[in-house]
Amino acid sequence: MKTAAFAYGFRPFFLGVGLSGVVLVPLWAVHFSFRVPLATDWPPMLWHAHEMLFGFVAAAIAGFLLTAVPSWTGQRGFAGVPLVLLSAIWLLGRLAAGTSVSWPFALVAVVDLAFLPALAALLAWPLVRERNRNTPLLFVLLALWLGNVAFHLGLWRNDTELARQSLLAGINLVLLLITVIGGRITPSFTATALRRRGIEGVVRAARGLTVLAVTLMILVTATDVAWPGSALAGWIAAAAAVAQGARLVQWQGWHVRSEPILWILHLAYLWLPVGLALKALSLLAAVPAAASWLHALTVGAIATMILGVMTRVSLGHTGRPLYLHPLVTGAYLLVSAAALTRILGAWLPVPGYAAAIALSAALWAAAFALFLWVYAPILSTRRADGKSG
Repeated sequence: MKTAAFAYGFRPFFLGVGLSGVVLVPLWAVHFSFRVPLATDWPPMLWHAHEMLFGFVAAAIAGFLLTAVPSWTGQRGFAGVPLVLLSAIWLLGRLAAGTSVSWPFALVAVVDLAFLPALAALLAWPLVRERNRNTPLLFVLLALWLGNVAFHLGLWRNDTELARQSLLAGINLVLLLITVIGGRITPSFTATALRRRGIEGVVRAARGLTVLAVTLMILVTATDVAWPGSALAGWIAAAAAVAQGARLVQWQGWHVRSEPILWILHLAYLWLPVGLALKALSLLAAVPAAASWLHALTVGAIATMILGVMTRVSLGHTGRPLYLHPLVTGAYLLVSAAALTRILGAWLPVPGYAAAIALSAALWAAAFALFLWVYAPILSTRRADGKSG
């Protein structure tokens, strides 16, 4: 299969991220604000959270790893029929979850659970064969998959708490990925850009602080599994917020404030300490304004990092200069505006809160619509330099 959209791993999955961003959140917002029924028999809030994690975020993870692993291992990129099949498995999972009222529970679960093992199987051989240092990422995929298994088990038992906690664990694993991978690429890209401008030695990355931040994020995940909502979880979130904030300051992102393709990575990472601090305030002091801490971490940190990485990777791997279309800068700002609106909406009474949900969803959808407007042609056509991929 020679279709350009399946010529490299990031292409179909970044398109999937954009499309699911435009569709999934507005569907949820219309249901929440206007009580329009969904075609799923899952609890609506759980469907929304599940699809954002195992649909939207999982597609972004797939696109990144299917592009990064060939670079890490020096192997040929994933393309053609395997990529078509993997994309079809992801899409079928979304359709099954979104129309679950029409299908047996077991069928929906099997279809939805097929994607992450299929992705891991595709990635495992080059990573293991080359004994690559990033091979442990396969265990992250396994942990995410086990979280999805626990989610479906919770649905089957009508145990909404188990389903909810499995989703929170999955979100924490994604935040750990951002801490590791985002914490690697953000200072690296920043230092490279500053070096081209003749600025050396500005960006720092103390190894001890990196280890501390990663360790604390592991503890955040562990406490949310073992003692969710506890004071201990609050104190660990507070410690992680301080470590993540100190780590971000080291990278001195203000030096690249005129380059959106770089400052977006710093902005995404900034949402990590902000979200963790809000979580600490919510758990330790029950501050009402901090109640939407989870959306600071998901809409703020996760979605913003996804958008920042997708826009850069798509340009670099299609042979285009790292020049950002002005509309994409607007998309960056719209995602953070969506996060802020969602957080501030927690202060409002019920009618205002529903309006804030709708506005946040509209801002979010607009951001990913802009992404698709600019990047769908890039992702679905051949490389600008005529090379394969």
